[in-house]
Amino acid sequence: MTEITPAWARAQMPRVVRAVSHLPDMSGVRLAMSMHLDMKMLPLVEGLAGRGAALFITTCNPATVRNEVVDAMRAAGARVDAFKDMPEDDWQRAIENGLDWAPTHLCEMGSDYTHFLLSRGLEWPDVKAGLEATGSGISRLQGELPPWPIFNWDDLPVKEGLHNRHMVGLTTWNAFFTRTLLSLHEKNVLVVGYGSVGQGLAASARAFGGTVMVAEIDPARLLQARYDGWRTGSVAELAPEADVIVTGTGGHHVLPFEVIEQLRDGCFLLNSGHRIDEIELSPLLARPSEQALPAVTTHWLSSGNRVHLFVGGAMANLTGGEGDSLNAFDMTLAVMAEGIGHIVGEGEAARQGVHLLPRAVWERACPDPA
Repeated sequence: MTEITPAWARAQMPRVVRAVSHLPDMSGVRLAMSMHLDMKMLPLVEGLAGRGAALFITTCNPATVRNEVVDAMRAAGARVDAFKDMPEDDWQRAIENGLDWAPTHLCEMGSDYTHFLLSRGLEWPDVKAGLEATGSGISRLQGELPPWPIFNWDDLPVKEGLHNRHMVGLTTWNAFFTRTLLSLHEKNVLVVGYGSVGQGLAASARAFGGTVMVAEIDPARLLQARYDGWRTGSVAELAPEADVIVTGTGGHHVLPFEVIEQLRDGCFLLNSGHRIDEIELSPLLARPSEQALPAVTTHWLSSGNRVHLFVGGAMANLTGGEGDSLNAFDMTLAVMAEGIGHIVGEGEAARQGVHLLPRAVWERACPDPA
C-alpha cells in the first residue's frame, strides 16, 4: 500500500479545505459518523473538529479500516470506535455506542446507525437531521423511517456521475492488477449490476483489455447495457463463461453459491459494492482453500475447479487498494462537507423522510478551488 501522509492528502484536496473553512461554528453539534476510515477522510475530520464539532466515528466496513487513520482521527479530537477487521459483534457494539453517545446529527455511509435503530425497534434519539452517502444505505431506508430528515447525496450528478461512474471501476481494476500482477487481456469479465458503479466497471474493464458481459435484473438497466453494446443476460447464464466476475450492486447474494459452483477453473471473484455480502461467502469459505497471494484465496469447488476470491470478498478498491485518487475524491468529500453544513443548518427544518441534497448546497463544491 502507498503511504499517504496527512499533509500530502490536505495539499491535494483544496475543495475539501475550502468547504470546511466555510462551515458555520459547530459548537454544540454532536455528529456521529459511519464511514470508510482511510487517509482521504482525515482532512474533513480535522476540519470538523476545528469548527467545534464533537465527533463519534466508527467504520461502515471493518475491512477498509486503516489503524493509522484511527490514531490520526483520535489525535484530531474525535472519539473513534473502530479497528481493522473488527469482528461483527464489536462493530455492532460500536454502532450502539455511537447512538448511546447522544448524537444531534448523523453522517452515514450505509445507514448503519439508522438501520440499527429500525431493526431493533429502539426509542428514537434526539437527532435533528442525517446524511446518507451510498445507494445500499438508501435502499435500507424502507418502510418506517426515523422522525428526522435524511439527505441522500448518493444520487447527485457529482457523486453518482463522477465517483460512482468513473472512479470505482478504475480503482477496482487498478487494485486487481497491482495485487495479482494480472491484466484483463484475453479474459471474459462479467459485471453484475449496471447502475453507475457497474457502468464504470464495464467501461474500465473494456479499456483494460477485457471482453465484457453484463448481468442485470432491472429491465431498464438491462436495456441500457444492450444499447451500450454489452452482451447481457442473467448471472446464471453468463457466469460459467467468465474468467473474472465483479459485483457492484449494493444487493445481497447477487452472486449466489449455486452459481459459483458452476464456474470454470481459475475464475476470479471480486466485489466492488459497499457491503461484503454481495457474494454468497459462507458456503464458499467452507470449501478447502489455500492462501495463494496476500490478496487472493483459492477455494476448491465440489467439481474440482478452483475459484480465486479477491480480498475476502470485501470492497475491492479500498481493501485491495487505496480507493479513489486524492484529486478525484476531493470533489466527493467537498460535497459531503457541504452536506454536513446543510444538516446542521437549514436542513434541520425539513420534513421527515428521505430528500435529495438540494442543488444549491452541492453546487457550492463544484467551482474550481482556486
